[in-house]
Amino acid sequence: MSKAELRRWAKEVRKNLPTGTLSQEVNQHLASFLQEHRAQHILLYSAFGSELDPAALQRLYPAAYYLPRARTYQLEVHPLPCRLVKHKYGFWEPAPETPKVALEVLDAVLVPGLAFDSWGHRLGYGQGFYDRFLAQLRPQTLTLGLVPEALVLPELPHDPWDVPVQFLATEQGVRPARCVTL
Repeated sequence: MSKAELRRWAKEVRKNLPTGTLSQEVNQHLASFLQEHRAQHILLYSAFGSELDPAALQRLYPAAYYLPRARTYQLEVHPLPCRLVKHKYGFWEPAPETPKVALEVLDAVLVPGLAFDSWGHRLGYGQGFYDRFLAQLRPQTLTLGLVPEALVLPELPHDPWDVPVQFLATEQGVRPARCVTL
């Protein structure tokens, strides 16, 4: 299947999943994982549609949290809490006047996706925001793809510029992607 066909398939599968329940389970696993790794500065994302929602993690695990803002094909990092505005695609993001922080402050980055493969490759929406962003992070920054187990595939088509995540967080737990050597 092409990436476009896989996107259509993944959206169809995801819309029939119990996203609220899956999000709660994933957040529980994330809280334990982040505590084990002593992560104190965590980039969330603003879930929209039927994406898994990491927002409740803030109640489960005490840390400093951040949210990205999409800006000319780049993601900027802003501290929470802050004033949020609705992006043209319907998700919430920090208002333009919110102070930015350097990427170096982040210990962990939570990454949304339509699907992931066991190697950590992500099927996104085709704009490349997260690939460009992930390529700029320090090597020791933990990167975690949040995905229902039903959307973890053996392998996805990927391009040379695609940056895999290090870990997959599903309702079954957090596990290293196959590209990671521990």
